[in-house]
This record gives sequence, structure tokens and C-alpha cells, in this order.
Amino acid sequence: MNFTATADGLLDLGDRKVRCALGPSGVVPAADKREGDGASPAGVWPIRRVLYRPDRGPAPQTALPVAALSRDDGWCDAPGDPAYNRPVKLPYPASAEAMWREDGIYDLVVVLGHNDDPPAAPMGSCIFLHLARPEFAPTQGCVAVAREALEHLLARARPGDTLEIRA
Repeated sequence: MNFTATADGLLDLGDRKVRCALGPSGVVPAADKREGDGASPAGVWPIRRVLYRPDRGPAPQTALPVAALSRDDGWCDAPGDPAYNRPVKLPYPASAEAMWREDGIYDLVVVLGHNDDPPAAPMGSCIFLHLARPEFAPTQGCVAVAREALEHLLARARPGDTLEIRA
């Protein structure tokens, strides 16, 4: 199944559309995506796996691969580092985003296959589908939805499914 997020802030779940947040710089062609630009990359991205915080709820019901986060999980966002756009353990000597966050947006995270096969610096890292902030404040380039919508998507998703980000 192909789930589609559009620049007008809607995510098509197949049987309904829900509100989503994207980057404040809008949707840009993937070839124009750069680290830290605040843009969401247009394209069709494979859904790789799901991560969740076990202290904030059980593993989601899904046919996708699922793993629990731990306090020292991070994701490298340093374009010059060999681990760029890869999971790392914190503390990490280069810049890395903490996956164990207090704001709750990564309590449930879907890892998308953007710029990961192999990663190319500085074409963007950490492009996830995750939980939205209150009032759907913009992301740094990810797609974010309400928890109920993400759980609904995960219940329907299967290995090989994709998330398209469309301008």
C-alpha cells in the first residue's frame, strides 16, 4: 500500500484522510533536499521499520518490523560523519538527534527509506513519520500525525509499503 502525504497537510490512509504536519519550508524535490533546510523531501519512501518507547506504551500492532528504543539511541545528522543518516548510540562524537525525547513525538516512529541506500551527504537525514506536536506545529522535514492516525496506519501497513510525500 502507498500512503500519501501532501503539501496541503493531509495524509491519505487509504480509507480516510487525516491532518499531518510537514517541514516549515514545504515540500521540495528530493534532489534539492539538504540537511537542516526544514523541508520535507518529495518522493516515494519505503517504510523500513517502527521504533517505540516501551515506557510510554506497548509495541504497536503491525506487520512491520518493530523495535523498542532505549535511552541511548540516537540518529546521526552530521553530513561529514561515516554514520550519517544511521542509528547510533549516545553520546556520539558527531551531531546526532536523540531518539528518546521528552516531548513525546518519537514515542512512536516510522523509519522511512529516505537517503539511506546508501546515505549521501548532505541530502537529509532523520526523515521519519512520527507523532505530531500539539496543534500540528511544523516538523524539521518529517511527516507527523496524531497517535490514533499513526496506529491506524501501522495496523494496515505491510512490509514493502511506502509513504509518498507529494508537493
